Amino acid sequence: MQKFPTQSHSSSSSKMSEGFEPHLESQTSSMSKVAKGAYKHIINHMLTLLLIYVTVTISIQAVQQGQDYLSKHLLSLHDLSFIWYIISFLLVIITIFTVHFMNKSQPVYLLDFACFKPPAMYRVPHATAYEHGRIILASHQKGVEFLVKVFERAGLGAETSLPHPLHYIPPNPTLIGSREETELVIFSSMDSLFEQTGISPQDIDIVIVNCGLFNPTPSISSMVINKYKMRSDVKSYNLSGMGCSASLISIDLAKNLLRVHPESNAIVISTEIITPNSYTGKVRSMLVPNILFRMGCAAILLTNKRSLRKHAKYSLSHVVRTHKGADDRSYGCITHKEDKDGKLGVALDKDLMVIAANSLKSNISRLGVLVLPVSEQAIFLFNLVGRKLFKMNMKPYIPDYTKAFEHFCVHAGGRAVIDKVQSSLKLTDEHVEASRMTLYRFGNTSSSSVWYEMGYIEAKGRMKKGNRVWQIGFGSGFKCNSVVWKCIRDIEVPKTGAWADSIHKFPVIVPDVVML
Repeated sequence: MQKFPTQSHSSSSSKMSEGFEPHLESQTSSMSKVAKGAYKHIINHMLTLLLIYVTVTISIQAVQQGQDYLSKHLLSLHDLSFIWYIISFLLVIITIFTVHFMNKSQPVYLLDFACFKPPAMYRVPHATAYEHGRIILASHQKGVEFLVKVFERAGLGAETSLPHPLHYIPPNPTLIGSREETELVIFSSMDSLFEQTGISPQDIDIVIVNCGLFNPTPSISSMVINKYKMRSDVKSYNLSGMGCSASLISIDLAKNLLRVHPESNAIVISTEIITPNSYTGKVRSMLVPNILFRMGCAAILLTNKRSLRKHAKYSLSHVVRTHKGADDRSYGCITHKEDKDGKLGVALDKDLMVIAANSLKSNISRLGVLVLPVSEQAIFLFNLVGRKLFKMNMKPYIPDYTKAFEHFCVHAGGRAVIDKVQSSLKLTDEHVEASRMTLYRFGNTSSSSVWYEMGYIEAKGRMKKGNRVWQIGFGSGFKCNSVVWKCIRDIEVPKTGAWADSIHKFPVIVPDVVML
């Protein structure tokens, strides 16, 4: 793979899926959301629109005055007033465009990314998962039956992986084990990224790590800085408790930092450490994460250096973040807590999918204004007005997002999530293939899953110049976040990476039920 020149200093069940219909319909607020989105879009581009208006107005006046003058004076250039008029006009135009480009946001480029590939020794085949669950919950037969039912329908394959301490019976999570998993997944991803790009750790100006539940002292970001002996002026950030959409939040943070720190490189590291978070109790809603979550990590290299643009894969187009934390139900739908027996785990509320649906509706109603063609927005608006104002008997119109994006990276949180997003947005099987195959091959790797999905698309040779990619994730709080990338060059099929040695096997047919 081509290296870049270095520059120094520079889910689980059908009940959970009920009510998940993430289209733009809203019984009371769709019209206001569209209007608000359009208003915000106009306000955000007010300076550009004003400059265009002023430039066009001045140009028309100049042409008219020039024609009048030439017709009267027959191209005589002895009249200094005409010369000064031309000079003034040119100065105004230059000033307008100078102000425009000074206020224009600095582009953010994605140079490359690397995903952790677990060694075979950490693999958890179906038979192993079933045996461990049966032994650990031997005194709770209903719990075993529940786990088996969920696991058979979860959509996970036989090659997903868990860290070494969770292979013990019973599991043996320790702080040392948690640190060892952290070092394994992060350092492996970072080593791969530096090897792929040729960038030195000394060239990194910003480090952002997101890990939801494991937060040691010193922080994970400090662990990274120590390992790679980064510069003392590196800016480091450690995000916690932000759930499976934290990677997209980290991208937003990196974007904002890069736009105020010129000529900089930023690394985003997204992971979830599994070792300390294995639930050993009997509460069903807290057992589900044991089934879905697996080892994973992604390291992403971003830059605002124009000199590296020709080496970059993508440019960042949009980040849209939605937070429903003001609502108590949304706030408490995913909670890290102890059960009545003092067993620590993550509880999933029965209304989780309904809450996720509402968050997604809000998110894509804002995103649609930014990315959908005018024709799609107009059809949706007319449909909404007809149904809401004129009480016309027609079905709600769901915009065709395939006209805005070539690729979709839906967080691989579980089969139910992918199914509902696909049906609600009317996506084809190929559009969600990357999400399904990521869930099957690696499981729910939390915030890093959208990068495994992008890696799958690249490994299949489907990413071409001009393609647009929509990454979307859900997280505790409750949050729904979207990031849009534009591919700026044809992507060669990677020779290394998490998918390199197995991509020829995919896609596979994932059965609705895997009998254990």
